[in-house]
Parts: sequence; C-alpha cells; structure tokens
Amino acid sequence: MKRVAAIDCGTNSIRLLVADIDPDTGALHELDRRMTIVRLGQDVDRTGRLAPEALERTFAACREYAEVVREHGVPGGPHPALRFVATSASRDASNREDFVRGVRDILGVEPEVITGDEEAALSFAGATRELTAHQTPSGQAQAQAQAQAQAPACGAPYLVVDIGGGSTEFVVGDREVRAARSVNVGCVRMTERHLADATGKVPEPGTPTEAQIAAIRADVEAALDTVEQTVPLRPAAGGYTLVGLAGSVTTIAAIALDLPAYDSAAIHHAVIPLDRVREITDRLLHSTHAERAAIPVMHPGRVDVIGAGALVLLALMERAGAREVVVSEHDILDGIAFGVAERAGG
Repeated sequence: MKRVAAIDCGTNSIRLLVADIDPDTGALHELDRRMTIVRLGQDVDRTGRLAPEALERTFAACREYAEVVREHGVPGGPHPALRFVATSASRDASNREDFVRGVRDILGVEPEVITGDEEAALSFAGATRELTAHQTPSGQAQAQAQAQAQAPACGAPYLVVDIGGGSTEFVVGDREVRAARSVNVGCVRMTERHLADATGKVPEPGTPTEAQIAAIRADVEAALDTVEQTVPLRPAAGGYTLVGLAGSVTTIAAIALDLPAYDSAAIHHAVIPLDRVREITDRLLHSTHAERAAIPVMHPGRVDVIGAGALVLLALMERAGAREVVVSEHDILDGIAFGVAERAGG
C-alpha cells in the first residue's frame, strides 16, 4: 500500500484526499477527505485575473491541508507522494504565476495547471474505477470484488460529466477514455455571467428571471453543440451509463434522496431519474436565496450557484436521452490519487 495525497483546486472549491492505495489492485483506503469552498474563480470570467482575496482564501486552505499531509506522514522529498492539480480558474487567469508561487511556498510541490482534456481523463479514472471492477478477469483481488458488490448495476460504455465551477468535462469510455471535451460552462461562471450584477454579486432575493434562465440554457446548449464535435453524446445504439460528478450533482442527489444532512455514503452510487432532476432544477431556479439556503444538505458556498449547475446537468440529460444519472462521490480527486500511487509503485 502506498500512502499518497491528492489536492484538486477548482473554480469553487479546493479538496484534499489522503489515502493508502494498492497500485496493483486499485484498492483505496481513505484516511482523510475534506473540501473547502474558496471561490478561487471569483470574477475570473469578467477580469481574467485571480482576485487577491480569492488567492488568500485558497492559500489559507493550503496551509490547513499542508498540516494534514504532515500529520499523516505522506512522503515528501525529491519525489513527493503529493500531487496538486489546478483546473479551470487558474487555467484562465493572467496572474496564475502568483497562484503557482504561493502554493509551492506552502506545500512544497509545484501545482500542475492541467488542460481540460487532462482533467477529463482524471475524472473518468476516479469515477469509473469501481464501476469497471466487475469487467476484469476472474481471480482479481478481493478489494475489486467488494467494489463490484458496492457498485450499482450498470455497465460500460460510460458518459462521465464533471460539472465544475468554471468548466464542465464530458468523457466517453469503457476501461479507457475514447473521447473527451472540456467547455467553459461551470456553475460559478454561468452564475456570474448571467445572474450577477456589476459588483459580481447575485442581487436579493436571488431568484433568476425567465430571461436569465433562458440565457444560461442557451450558453449550455451552445457548449453541448461544441462537445458533440468530439464526444458523441447520443450514441446510435445501446446508450451510455451516465455518471455525474462534483458538488452540483451530489447536492442534487442529496435533495432527491431527501437527506436530513449531507451523507456521502448514501449519495455515492445513488441513481437519480431524469424526472427528479428536472423537478429539482425547476425548484432551485425558482426559489430565493433564503429558500435554497434552508435546504438541509445545501453547503453555504453553493447556495448562489446550484441552480446553474443543476441546469447544466438537466440540459445534458435531455440532450443525451439519459433516463437517469449514477452519482459518484469519487471523481478527479481519486483519479489524481490513483495516478500518484501508480507512479510510486513503478
């Protein structure tokens, strides 16, 4: 077993996973998993720069994570077992070197500002590792058999959608990625572009107008047109198992399950039908900020952006003809960790 740490820094949140992983079987024993809403991508769509206050929020989380990594004894030195991956907001920012320098000073590793295609491949690896376990030859490790027993009854090929703050990744594959595309229609970007005022804030009561909802939907539909140039969202026969990742999707699942509090175990591999996604999206888009904040499973950092994220998922499901979505709590963060363990194992 290799002890590794993975950090995923996106537009809305930064997340840490510390785990022991067997690089041969893919068995993962989670030691610490946590998430902090930092909104690194604040105003990036409008200004093209990372705001000073957003950088400081992110660096504060990095200092906390550095302490966790040290406490768990994750190997450092010239070949550290820690990988820090940054995605959409830092890709788009003209001052991303300020971000890179700050992270390096705090954590001792160079943050990797990855491309949308790299992000998609990591998300696919993290989301489908358990789901593909049952397709491996007989005689595999017991950990893989356990993963199969816990996974829902679904099979390849998979269409994985990772709805982030700044971008959304679409990946089709079975055991390997066949096609992938990243487009800039994340929940934060769509909220700031269509719902925020000149100060970057969503005015009270925070209920979008029908014109604003239509504008978001138009952006998403245009992005899906772009995705279909690379990724076949509507297969000719057989269909896909749609797997949804990240905070917008897991929050929708928590609402659909009527959970009294956020419960990762209940959410992981829950299957949510299209009609329920449509109903929840309509509710979120037509409620006030206070009404969304009162939902028991709603993280405070998602209250203003969850409607846009839900609309991205709904538009995709309708475009792809998906009757349901399998929700995964395992995503790019797990994909990063698997990669670190495999590198260490080699």
